[in-house]
Amino acid sequence: MTPFAYSKPTTIERAVQQAGPHTRFIAGGTNLLDLMKENVERPAQLIDITGLPLREVSTSASGGLLIGALVSNADLAWHPEIEHRYPLLAQAILAGASPQLRNMASTGGNLLQRTRCHYFYDAAVPCNKRQPGSGCPARDGLSRQHAILGASEHCVAVHPSDLCVALAALEARVQVRGRNGERSIPFADFHRLPGATPERDNCLGEGELIVAIELPPPRFGEHCRYLKIRDRASYAFALVSVAAALELDEQQNVLEMRVALGGVAHKPWRDPALERSTRGRPAGRETWAAFADALLGNARPLAHNAFKITLAKNAIIRALSQATPGEDHP
Repeated sequence: MTPFAYSKPTTIERAVQQAGPHTRFIAGGTNLLDLMKENVERPAQLIDITGLPLREVSTSASGGLLIGALVSNADLAWHPEIEHRYPLLAQAILAGASPQLRNMASTGGNLLQRTRCHYFYDAAVPCNKRQPGSGCPARDGLSRQHAILGASEHCVAVHPSDLCVALAALEARVQVRGRNGERSIPFADFHRLPGATPERDNCLGEGELIVAIELPPPRFGEHCRYLKIRDRASYAFALVSVAAALELDEQQNVLEMRVALGGVAHKPWRDPALERSTRGRPAGRETWAAFADALLGNARPLAHNAFKITLAKNAIIRALSQATPGEDHP
């Protein structure tokens, strides 16, 4: 770990003013400190934001919830408003990491997790995310954990978060503060596909700080499911995960459907136009299977991860079936 300066501002304004190109904000540090120990991240300064007033969960002007960036993952998962109004989010959080990490990890920091690609973490090998233009050894190397959707010749890494998959399905917004003021970013636009600049994980500008996550008014409390497929039962990142949410009419036809995938792309993967095409169709396996086939239609596997296509299709069908009242499912 290289030497760095440290500061702990007491106001959001001061934290933003101190930020620069070689600084990093730190809260729980559950990912950043690992990256620093591996010499993947080498910030010149850490700005400790744990003293900022960003720990509240409150009702937003629209009737949804405003979640402060420093609310811990554990507190968020067990918050009564989240459990009862947004159970999909609680399910996703509890599927991730371990109780100890959830106690430390912050909501804002969860959005900024970096990929767990083993080539990215190994400073002795090339990686376009660490050193742009150096290459992507995962494309011809061990690729079991890597992307099947939205990848580029420059990067096939996947986003590791469970929380973010649920936030994508719920169409949350990210509230950020920078030197030029505040802005609200639709969650679908927050994370980036790799393209030719895989070193950029998200759309944050220099010095911008996540201050809150805004959830819209709840719609899917009754019919939702977060399903995570992984190599072991706990403390493992998803091979494929699915955040599924349904709104049905009295005849069990689809009024609204949301499906977000994790473990398959550089960001949580959704196709809102394809979701809208299911409106009016009967809730059931035939509709779910047709949707899954279409969503994975453009998948481009590598040498070791073609199994993810079938796995993702089956996971979508199962998650939607579990979210459908009265449907028989294992």
